[in-house]
Amino acid sequence: MDYYESVVIDYLRADRALFVNTECCIQINPGHNPDGSGPHWYCDAVVADFRTQSVFLCEISYSEELTGLIKRIKSWCDNWDGVRAALARESRLPKEWLLGLEPWLFVPQRCVPTLLKGLSKIGTAPPNFSPRITYLEKVQPWLYCSWDRVGETGCCDRHKLALSRAFPEAVAK
Repeated sequence: MDYYESVVIDYLRADRALFVNTECCIQINPGHNPDGSGPHWYCDAVVADFRTQSVFLCEISYSEELTGLIKRIKSWCDNWDGVRAALARESRLPKEWLLGLEPWLFVPQRCVPTLLKGLSKIGTAPPNFSPRITYLEKVQPWLYCSWDRVGETGCCDRHKLALSRAFPEAVAK
C-alpha cells in the first residue's frame, strides 16, 4: 500500500454499505499468472456499493502531473469490456452492477483541473463514463464518522460542520 492509500481505504470502509478489495488484480484474459496472460492492472481498490448496487475502480494519486493515473484510465477505456468481464469472472461481481462501472479518483484538490484536462484527451468513445472525483483533503478522518460514514456530505451535525468549514464551496452548492 502506497503513502496515503490507507487513509483513503479507511474513508471508504467507514461507509458500511461499501465493500473494498484493495490491490485488486484486474486480469483481462483468464490464466493462472497475470504476468503471462496479457493486459492486467492492480487497482488500488475495487469497491462494491451495496446501497446503489454499483462498482467503482478506485485509484489514489497525490502526483502533481497525474500522468500515470490518466494513462491507467486510458488503458481501462481501451479495454473496458474486458475490465468488466474480468471483474465479473474473477471477483464474482454481478454483471448488472458492472453496467454502471466507473472510476472513483482520489487526488489533491489543486490537481483536479490537470486531471480533467487529461481525462478530456481520452476521448468520447464508449465507455463514456464520468469518473467520481474526491479530493484527498476530504478524506481526513476528522471530517467524517469513522464508524458510520454515509455518502460524501457528512454523517452527523459535528462532521457536517467540520466539512463545511474545510470546504465552504461545497456547502454553497
